[in-house]
Amino acid sequence: MMTSADKAGTNGQTAMQTPPVVSPQDWEAARQQLLVKEKAHTRARDALAAERRRMPWMEVDKAYAFEVPSGKASLLDLFQGRRQLILYRAFFEPGVFGWPDHACRGCSMVADQVAHVSHLNARDTTLVFASRAPQADILRLKKRMGWEIPWVTITDSFDADFGVGEWHGTNVFFRDGTRIFRTYLIKSRGDEQMGGTWNYLDITPLGRQEPWEDSPPGYPQSPTYKWWNWNDSYEAGAAPDKKWVEVSDAGEIALRAKGAQ
Repeated sequence: MMTSADKAGTNGQTAMQTPPVVSPQDWEAARQQLLVKEKAHTRARDALAAERRRMPWMEVDKAYAFEVPSGKASLLDLFQGRRQLILYRAFFEPGVFGWPDHACRGCSMVADQVAHVSHLNARDTTLVFASRAPQADILRLKKRMGWEIPWVTITDSFDADFGVGEWHGTNVFFRDGTRIFRTYLIKSRGDEQMGGTWNYLDITPLGRQEPWEDSPPGYPQSPTYKWWNWNDSYEAGAAPDKKWVEVSDAGEIALRAKGAQ
């Protein structure tokens, strides 16, 4: 059977060589065959995240200063009392394409994909964007684009010191009291996967903090699904909602039963 894409291209373009059109049964067989590889890819990704949680840390001894809407802030302040900090270096400043109306197109695309930060906050993790633009410009940009991500101004050598002076990138830090450690850096195409809650948590030292994960002894973990909540309903230290526990338990049982068939 020929599809419209099989026909000769226009304007000298090569015609698309599309896959064959098959029956529902053959389509499902092809999907199941590919699913084997996709599951292997998922397991490999989980194993890589487990290895990442065991990477050595680098202590941050230098003091850094940022501008925030309320004034000045240190790197420690950016944690907002949480143990983990994910800090994305976004390019919005003089000299960047789009200034002063827009940030870099790529960095803006990253910002557009960021999930509601309350879910990260519920896992003791703070997400912050950082640029060299003044706060007045950042606040104006956030309002225009509808972004609610905390966004600070770099005032010193932070970006150069952490490998994001000339290109975007995501650094991860861990706080132990007042001591700060750099635990990971992902940049270039690695930033493509950022934006979702799970991908952000997978680059942190504590991970998703769920029992199925391969994490070092003593790392915090709580039952999968049970900590999930609506983005306006998280309460620090609250026990899982009993009704949600029942619903998620029933879902897990049904999923396992279906997988065993």
